[in-house]
Amino acid sequence: MKRCNLILGLTILAAITTSANAQQHVRLATCAPQGTSYHQVLQSMAQRWRQAGVEMTIYPNCTMGSEEDIVRRMRTGQIQAALVTTTGLAEIDKSVASLQFMPMVFRDFNELDYVREQLRPELGRRMLQKGFVVLFLSDSGWMHFFTPKAAIRPDDFRSMTMFVTASDPAQLEMMKKAGFRGRPLEWPDALTGLQTGMIDAVPTAPMIALSFQFNTAVHHMLALNWAPLVGGAVITKAAWDQIPETKRQQLLRAAEDAGKEIQTRARAEAVQAVEVMKAHGMQVHEVSPAIEVEWRKTAEGMYPEIRGPMVPADFFDRVQQILSGYRSASGRSGS
Repeated sequence: MKRCNLILGLTILAAITTSANAQQHVRLATCAPQGTSYHQVLQSMAQRWRQAGVEMTIYPNCTMGSEEDIVRRMRTGQIQAALVTTTGLAEIDKSVASLQFMPMVFRDFNELDYVREQLRPELGRRMLQKGFVVLFLSDSGWMHFFTPKAAIRPDDFRSMTMFVTASDPAQLEMMKKAGFRGRPLEWPDALTGLQTGMIDAVPTAPMIALSFQFNTAVHHMLALNWAPLVGGAVITKAAWDQIPETKRQQLLRAAEDAGKEIQTRARAEAVQAVEVMKAHGMQVHEVSPAIEVEWRKTAEGMYPEIRGPMVPADFFDRVQQILSGYRSASGRSGS
């Protein structure tokens, strides 16, 4: 009898120990191409999570579908986490669009970083209410316009067909009202679209253009800082709640470090990517002050269509207020 009790006790202890040491499994999807710095940093983050007892499998290259598909898969529990751009984050809550979908509102990275930090707590709360935990927010530098033929002024682009993400009908409608043509496509289809003439202008960050090999189909870049390419990593609250509280701070630190590294590397790689593309025939067109005024007037003319349909009105106004205060305190001109 004593022997049976001992065996039973050891069996229970082994089960408890196995359960305590068992690793949670998180599946993370992204459209970031395999082998890029985005993917490499995610792999490093996954290693740190693994050390904390949470196994992470990464699915790059849009293998889980578009960003809209990725968010839908998270909601159904097929995957638990994602690294997506603002397009994907806005599928969860549109407030995040205030960091990207307001063209030419940010004059430099200092302004972008300041506004993001000011909004981060509220953005996190809103995402949490929708069932998602924000692991980090970052950016990949400025989006420029890439075209097969030279295009400098806004009117040059009105005769072109611009790439628009398929899951963003509000952006397509806004562009139409501003006199631009757009064609909805997913990112994996953009290169084919450029090669076949379905589209002939893509606004994106240089590193993304190089990663997706857009430079094989376009040979001109307008060096206008149209808007930052913002993104971030999120995990479902359901999956996060299954992770013991004792591990969460360690995981968050690893994620925050990953976000900072992605941003630092992406901003530096944007400059490097332009040089690489220039070496392979890309012509970069700088923007004169007069041309910048034209573009700023064009961007500001879009704001009435952006405020509300694309960016929640309260967040649109909040960004403007934060920037006004920041510029006033730092002695910057708002013009």
